[in-house]
Amino acid sequence: MTDPQARCFALVPCAGAGLRAGTAVPKQYEPLAGRAVVAHTLAALQAVPALHATLVVLAPGDDAFERHAGGFAGPRGWVARCGGATRAASVAAGLQALRGHGAGADDWVLVHDAARCLLRPAWVERLIEACRGDAVGGLLALPLADTLKQAEGDRVAATVGRADKWLAQTPQMFRLGLLKRALAAAGDAVTDEAGAVEALGLRPRLVPGDLENLKITWPADFALAARLLASR
Repeated sequence: MTDPQARCFALVPCAGAGLRAGTAVPKQYEPLAGRAVVAHTLAALQAVPALHATLVVLAPGDDAFERHAGGFAGPRGWVARCGGATRAASVAAGLQALRGHGAGADDWVLVHDAARCLLRPAWVERLIEACRGDAVGGLLALPLADTLKQAEGDRVAATVGRADKWLAQTPQMFRLGLLKRALAAAGDAVTDEAGAVEALGLRPRLVPGDLENLKITWPADFALAARLLASR
């Protein structure tokens, strides 16, 4: 049964160091096309009218966020310095912080990577439209286009069929109460929210995402993201 009064909140875990990106500062604060990576991310989320508010989860000692994302805090922009050692811990702490802001167990939470900074509001709206009436929730994802190889060391061990394979993206959208229960049961090992929900025996909806919705992970990703931003 869909609750027409349920609100949508965005939650952005932003407590990691992003060591693989090779930057001198956490990758979410690295400059990209004139502003920090996370500033691009938050601007896209705040441009989605269906989102009641966006909560950013920072590390307890983070004193850099306000310098890199000035103007974010306000009626629809919240900050909580309660991040943990893992993504799952940060998201779980963020859910508790949302409860402190009045979010209910039946409200929707859209968890989005801080480093997925090419996000477009239309993609978020597509996810919300697809999942509002869903019993479980879902995530943006892309059908796998390339041939997938399984490795042993630096050699191919097998070719894996790609017909039913998808690449998970974010946002990932689930009800607060369900996601809180899923993360508590799954522990810190899960790498995304859908995985925790799947471990409960549920099947999240796959909502087609976009190739440009890449997550900055490696040094070369910054140049690619800059070129894509310049082309818009």
